[in-house]
Amino acid sequence: MKEYATLTIDGKELKLPVIIGTEGEKAIDIRSLRQETGCITYDPGFANTGSCKSKITFMNGEKGILRHRGIPIEQLAEKSSFVETSYLIMHGHLPTRKELTRTSIMLNDQSMVHEDMQFFFQNYPRLSHPMGILSAMVNALRSFYPEIITTQEEFEKVFIRLLSKVRTMAAMSYKISRGHKVIYPRTDYTYCANFLNMMFDSPVNPYRLDRDVVKALNTFWILHADHEQNCSTSAVKTVGSSQANVYASISAGITALWGPLHGGANQAVIEMLTAIHKKGVGISEVVEKAKNRRSSFRLMGFGHRVYKTYDPRAKIMKKVCDKVLPKLKINDPLLEIAKQLEEVALSDQYFVDKNLYPNVDFYSGILLRAMGIPTNMFPVMFAIGRLPGWIAQWKENMDDKEQKITRPRQIYTGLNKSPYIPISKRDSDSEDDSDY
Repeated sequence: MKEYATLTIDGKELKLPVIIGTEGEKAIDIRSLRQETGCITYDPGFANTGSCKSKITFMNGEKGILRHRGIPIEQLAEKSSFVETSYLIMHGHLPTRKELTRTSIMLNDQSMVHEDMQFFFQNYPRLSHPMGILSAMVNALRSFYPEIITTQEEFEKVFIRLLSKVRTMAAMSYKISRGHKVIYPRTDYTYCANFLNMMFDSPVNPYRLDRDVVKALNTFWILHADHEQNCSTSAVKTVGSSQANVYASISAGITALWGPLHGGANQAVIEMLTAIHKKGVGISEVVEKAKNRRSSFRLMGFGHRVYKTYDPRAKIMKKVCDKVLPKLKINDPLLEIAKQLEEVALSDQYFVDKNLYPNVDFYSGILLRAMGIPTNMFPVMFAIGRLPGWIAQWKENMDDKEQKITRPRQIYTGLNKSPYIPISKRDSDSEDDSDY
């Protein structure tokens, strides 16, 4: 039996259908609201607004649940690879051995970038942020691959192309920014191993791959592969709703991810922990500052827009740090500060009452730092991981016949109708109101 919600406005009752998802979550369908009543909803940040139906990712912030195509993130992080998880997110099912091998071969085949693109890279100022470069270069891919996607096979090529080339472009931008020789991808390396080799190998100091570090990078990217309708994914879908090409849409997602409240959060966490370490500030003092509303200090890496309990990705990331750092013989004081902060904050009633728990950014920066990834590359690492989610969400949105071009409404709070005042009356020093 279909459920309805009843809304009464000015004495008029309106029956609104209730949509129920496969996990039991409910949404009130308000598509007829403005037409029937002249009213709209007011929801800054769209925290209570469902913009679409999706089969890709399920989140329950109150219970700390995250699943991709039904599979818990804990199982994917432990047992899967980033390429396999990307296939799952894109296709809706885990690949067979044959499908996974085919995907890996295609990723290797598409890993090189057009030589002309190096001219773009070489002409960016040395101090350019890698996220700005990556966003522009992804947009530029459209010029090199102008075909229009009309079939599933063509879309598959675009998915593989983006997943492979963005990884290569990220490593290239790092090498060029350092004035180092660009290292090309190798066909005998896996996706994550290839990235690490392109980043750190050199003719003078050959890079030695470590199995645990490669696994850690796989885990990092799996934990970032998709996260429902977040800021950057919404940006991708908003741009895509105008039927803009996929490269422009992904470029918009990269730009949205750049912000310190989103993909730049792990960088902000490292900067915060570094400042605490350098100044020798006590943990209790840091916590008290975070609780003081008058203080400008903000405890980065705590709290989440959706999760009202411990971010399940943060638990996994913490375990990875505990395994990788000792393996690399790294005694990072920032990890100890992070653990102390977490211990104090989780026992403090202020944080408990406000559901402020560590999120994935709290530990991910420490892992990247241990791998040797420079801080300004942290958001780029996030962007590579989020690619499969962006592309899958873009495709799902394009295939959804209920979707229209994104066009939110507003509540106008400006001046009422006002007359135009000639400049001679607005400015007492003006001699005339002639148009120059």
